[in-house]
Amino acid sequence: VQLVESGGGLVQPGGSLRLSCAAFGFTFSSSAMGWFRQAPGKEREFVGGISWSGSITYYADSVKGRFTISSDNAKNTVYLQMNRLKPEDTAVYFCAGDRSLRRPVVPIGGPAFDSWGQGTQVTVSA
Repeated sequence: VQLVESGGGLVQPGGSLRLSCAAFGFTFSSSAMGWFRQAPGKEREFVGGISWSGSITYYADSVKGRFTISSDNAKNTVYLQMNRLKPEDTAVYFCAGDRSLRRPVVPIGGPAFDSWGQGTQVTVSA
């Protein structure tokens, strides 16, 4: 199982980025996916997730209305569209795959996920 994130970089406040997470050797179409982030000196936090069916998404309050998660089963890829970025969004962003298949809800806790990417750095700065 391998999850590979891409799309991170440096962006000015108010700008946008789209992160991608490609899944290999993973039952992507039957697994919920999550995005997490970790800023220096802080604990990892849940950003948002999407159900295995793609019909349900859930976001942390800090990003609700600015970030959107989507998935493409044909490409085994999940995306995180980040708009109106703020300096406090600066962090390493990780995607993660649910350890359970066809969970009826979007998991929000780290222990629910057992596959993790290596992370991609997002820096929001003028």
